[in-house]
Amino acid sequence: MDIEAGPGSLPYVSETARPVPEAEPALVERWREEGGELIELLSRVRERCGGIAAFRLGPAPTVLVTDPQAVQHVLARSPELYVKRSHRARLLVGDGVLSAAGAAWKRQRRLLQSQFTGTGMRRYEHRITEAARTAAGRWDGYARTGQTFDVGVEMRRFALDAIWRSLTGHPLDDETERELGAVAAVTAALPTLPAGAAHAQEAVAADLARIDAAAGHAIEAARSGPAGPDGPGLLHVLIDAATERPEYTDRLIRDELVTLLMAGHETTATTLTWLYLLLDRYPAAREEALAAGDEGSARRRQAVQALVHETLRLYPSAWLLPRHAAKDDTLAGHAVEAGSDILVCPYLTHRDPELWPDPERFDPRRFLTPDGRPTHPGAYFPFGMGPRACLGLQFALRESTALLERLLPAHTPAFRSVPTRTAYGITVRPDGPAPATLKPPLV
Repeated sequence: MDIEAGPGSLPYVSETARPVPEAEPALVERWREEGGELIELLSRVRERCGGIAAFRLGPAPTVLVTDPQAVQHVLARSPELYVKRSHRARLLVGDGVLSAAGAAWKRQRRLLQSQFTGTGMRRYEHRITEAARTAAGRWDGYARTGQTFDVGVEMRRFALDAIWRSLTGHPLDDETERELGAVAAVTAALPTLPAGAAHAQEAVAADLARIDAAAGHAIEAARSGPAGPDGPGLLHVLIDAATERPEYTDRLIRDELVTLLMAGHETTATTLTWLYLLLDRYPAAREEALAAGDEGSARRRQAVQALVHETLRLYPSAWLLPRHAAKDDTLAGHAVEAGSDILVCPYLTHRDPELWPDPERFDPRRFLTPDGRPTHPGAYFPFGMGPRACLGLQFALRESTALLERLLPAHTPAFRSVPTRTAYGITVRPDGPAPATLKPPLV
């Protein structure tokens, strides 16, 4: 039996489901008056109402989901009910796998999936290693000269080199690096662009033109030029697919290439930048990782990966995962109305003190001891979960580990200044430069 909901509550209630707790309108109004960030509103809503909470920014309810069981239900168990309608980065990535939906997404995902697991990852191991070796050589130079450099810029340079080698078979050259800087520029601008698609595109038209030119040159070179020193890359897989699959036009190949460039370097670079900023505040964590085992040992690698995982807990690659309720549903005992906007927020789940004791503290040991972290899969999901989880999880972990195994023993940045604000856009990133020089090694 359905009953009519009271004023301000969700309109769908059944015998077996209770209404989603809803934040009072005054809370939303105060937030609007203050001109706060969305994360501030979401934090207040969760604090007031719990792990499944509703609020209204328009005529349809928005449901915030941070409870681990509800997270798993939305992302992994019922993806056909909670659908991804569009992506904020569509202006940049077009119809790439990140923004595709339905049958097209399934075809594109299937083609790319094999490249990021098992044999596919082994194909890119050497390319990642070479990118890490190149970055380590630059840091050796900074140590010799005492030059000030920006840690965030260095991390983007490394991550872009790693994905470019994997895509094309060639190392990243200076000109291509300059042109592909437009990818980061558009990504950073996306949250502030005008609402209309035409006006938004006009605002970043010059950067999009640079990206299109760089992508077009890479596609043409892969078709007609010699293979790179490491052989064909992932771009060649896309080009080969076009011979059997007519949907792989030059435009779709461009969209997939730009998708992989954005997802394959921006998130890794941001994670590594956060990690070094955290190590500056918690230097004992570096020492503990290096003391865990000898160079190249499994124990040290595990400890280095724990540094990465703890950084991703605090600053997940995908900090907010929007979905849309296609049908009425019961979510962890709560009635969710069809048409509701759903916001799954890893950032808040990862900082829930009921799941993570002392959640604001950087403590990589959470990922090294059997009882150090929650066991429910919905409590830690920095790359998403379920069929639309990020394809590049293993790639990102491998490139982060490869770089840190070289840099951590040799160099400790001394920051001249650190960003004081956090930007919540497509990724959650430090809002500002991170200039540093290199200290002598501690070990």
